[in-house]
Formats: sequence, structure tokens, C-alpha cells
Amino acid sequence: MTMGQATIKPDTLIHHSTHGEEGFSFTHLLEHVKDSREIELPGTHLELPRFDPIHIGSLTIDLSPTKHVVFLLLAAIVLITIAILTARRYKKSLVPTGFTNLMEILVLFIRDEVALPSMGHTGVKYVPFLLTTFFFILIMNLAGLVPYGATATGNIAVTAGLATIAFFMIQLSAIRAQGLKHYLAHLTGGVHWALWPIMIPIEILGLFTKPFALCMRLFANMTGGHIVILSLIGLIFLFKSFIVAPISVLFALAIYMLELFVAFLQAYVFTMLTSLFMGLGMQVEHSTETHESHS
Repeated sequence: MTMGQATIKPDTLIHHSTHGEEGFSFTHLLEHVKDSREIELPGTHLELPRFDPIHIGSLTIDLSPTKHVVFLLLAAIVLITIAILTARRYKKSLVPTGFTNLMEILVLFIRDEVALPSMGHTGVKYVPFLLTTFFFILIMNLAGLVPYGATATGNIAVTAGLATIAFFMIQLSAIRAQGLKHYLAHLTGGVHWALWPIMIPIEILGLFTKPFALCMRLFANMTGGHIVILSLIGLIFLFKSFIVAPISVLFALAIYMLELFVAFLQAYVFTMLTSLFMGLGMQVEHSTETHESHS
């Protein structure tokens, strides 16, 4: 039985208890959403290659690919392919049709409803970054809804990497808008120098809470939905009766449709919040100047 990124097999949902009896274990569901060294294919498993780890002093780096790494790279390839094909179609005709028209709608939406309201006209230069973020996350989210696929954004290392990139872009945009001097000055919170030992650590901590929230929000939403789907299907094996099968499958299908919506929603939320945080950093200087002019 296949649903989204998981291939559910009855033998993997049955375990032997201490009394020698067979029973259902929900802990086996986690095996289908966590990262692994193999990719599930119809009727078989594809073992991924392993490389010798690299040792740098006491640090050991393992560059062997995993399931989530493979689907992350596939998402990047799909994104590049879509971008190239869309650009070529625009070269042939400036009037978009079909899939090109859909892409134009999404691009204009990110530009007009996400970047410009948050950052003003300055945000136009950051639209390519926001578009890349949106489509990259969206493709990774949708990959987990394909049979035998995997959601790379269900891996906290992937969402942490995306949040780290967002963190540097937030700081870079703020420095470019304010200048390094004003950027460092805002870390004091505009209070008396005697309070700097308190305010500076708080402001620095605030810089990291934003990307941390981006990381955890995306990870939790993309992981939770798959676990709910697997749990609903697992009820069939828990009750050992096909009577509950129609109910379980019906609810799982409803959650599956919801997951399709969540895939788009979480890509939008991550992009929108990143744009909002970038805009807040850019506006610090203007708010400071306005306060000084009134005082």
C-alpha cells in the first residue's frame, strides 16, 4: 500500500512482542518518514552508494548520499529545467499560454504580493531569491506526495539549511539598506549605553529566533502530515479488520488532499516570512530617522 512518500507493508507494521505474539507498532511508522540509505521502488529497494568519510582532525564528514539528499537534488534539477523551459517559451512568444501562464501568475504573485508589500520597490532586486526559495521548497514538498517519493523538507537538516540561507539574506539586505554602522547601532535598541549589556544580547538572540522559527515551522508541518496519513492507514493493521479499511482510507485521502494544500501553503509562508523579516531589517533606519526628526 502506497501513500505519499511511504510504502506501507503489512510485515513492517507487525512486530513480535515479549510474549511471542504479533501486534501493531506505531513506532514502525517513523521508519517511513525518516531519512535512510536506500530508496523504495516498486517491489525492491535501491541501495545508495557509500563513500569513505573524510577526516579533518577530530571532525568526520560523511558525504554519502541519503534518500532526502537524492530528492533534494532532484528538486533542484526539476526547478532548473522548469526555469529554462519557461524562459525559452517566453523567447518564442511574449503571450504566455498553458504552463507558462501558470508560472507567470506565480512569479507575479511573489513579486506583487510578497516582495513589494514587505520591502517596497527595493525588494524587486530580491525577487529572484524569493522565487527560488518558493519554488524549491514547493517542489520538495510535492515530491513527498508522489508514490515512492520523499519529502526532503521533512528533514530538519534541510530546513535548517534553508533557514541559514534566509538568515544571511536577512542580514545582508539590512546591511545594504542601512549601512554597516546603522546596522550595528540598531543592536543597542536605541537605549542608554548603560543598558547595552542587556539589550545587545537580546537583540542578537532575536536575530536567530527568526530563522529558527522558519526552520521548525516547515519541518514540523511537512513531517506531521505524513505521520497522520500513515497512522490512519495503520489503524487497519491495528484492528486487524478490513471493516475499518474504508474509513481509514477515506480519512487518509482527505488528509492527503490537505497535504497538497499544505505543500503550497508552507512554501508561501516560508517565502513570505523571509521577505517580511528582510523588510523589517530594511525599515529600521527609516524608523530611527523618523524618531530623531520628531524628537
